[in-house]
Amino acid sequence: MKNIYLIYFLVAVLSACSSKETNSVSLRGEIKGLGTDTLYIYGTDKLYNRTDTLIVKDDKFSAILSTDTLVSTRLQFSNGTEYPLYLDKGDKIQVKGSASDLTSLEITGNTPNEEFTAFQKSLKGLGKPSDKVLEEKAEAFISSHHSSLVSIYLLDKYFVQKPQPDFILIKSLTDRMTGELKDRPYVDELLDRIQEEEKVSIGKTAPYFHLPNAKGKNISRSDFKDKYLLVHFWASWDQPSRENNTGLRQIYKKEQKSKDFALLGISLDIDKDAWKKAIKEDTLSWEQVCNFSGWETGAVKQFAIQALPANILLSPSGKIEGKNLSKEDIEKKIKEIGQKEKK
Repeated sequence: MKNIYLIYFLVAVLSACSSKETNSVSLRGEIKGLGTDTLYIYGTDKLYNRTDTLIVKDDKFSAILSTDTLVSTRLQFSNGTEYPLYLDKGDKIQVKGSASDLTSLEITGNTPNEEFTAFQKSLKGLGKPSDKVLEEKAEAFISSHHSSLVSIYLLDKYFVQKPQPDFILIKSLTDRMTGELKDRPYVDELLDRIQEEEKVSIGKTAPYFHLPNAKGKNISRSDFKDKYLLVHFWASWDQPSRENNTGLRQIYKKEQKSKDFALLGISLDIDKDAWKKAIKEDTLSWEQVCNFSGWETGAVKQFAIQALPANILLSPSGKIEGKNLSKEDIEKKIKEIGQKEKK
């Protein structure tokens, strides 16, 4: 009888151990030349909302991680380099590479990691491919891998994270994905964003907005009647915005007496003093407005602004003529406006 109880006990222990192991991921890696370092793994969506630390010693590291489903994460190195890493319960992931080329690792242990490794290898023989070639390669992968998490990574890297994303193309690429991928938090949020972007796409009528200037007066689109209006979104705390102000200042110096063109700055500042200080330091002589709500500012949401600096060019009738124009593009538009008005 004792032997029977012992057998039951052993079976229970083994079952418990087995159940614990089902949600675990074994991760081992060796990156030549990395020496002693600290790496981080963080989730890229709500399915893995934590950060894990990996200690590297003599080029090697290992860890037991836990997840109950296939998740997308990033392996982050101390120099800022990030690399996609996919984890699923029961996986035994192996990472190999060289510290001299952290953008091309060899990761095995499950299908998504091996798919991305193969994709990166396919780029190796291209030398220094153009952006167009990279986009074509990414699009081809997405078209032939409808249910791969790698497709989401490539969609984000080569199509979404661009100064002026082509949301029509992005929508067509997501349409090629399976329902399982579309249910992923990132894609779900991206599709919501595309819907918002479509409302303020070129050719659409701009939403109505009004915001207070430094004197407390509400400023709206109607204050720039009969003019093309460049609405510029910026913030004192955003360095690219401050650098962008230099180009706009040069444009305004030439166009401040124009009857056909005007500038309006909408700040995402929260600190009024910092906003006023930046206006003075950057010599922003054109109209500036701010309600100190940051990213919660109504106009920011209405125009689907995702990054700073950003700009929207409105026609006198309120239609959207252009988005996120460069200094050269703005100058070209102003020239076209002048020629149009002469006719």
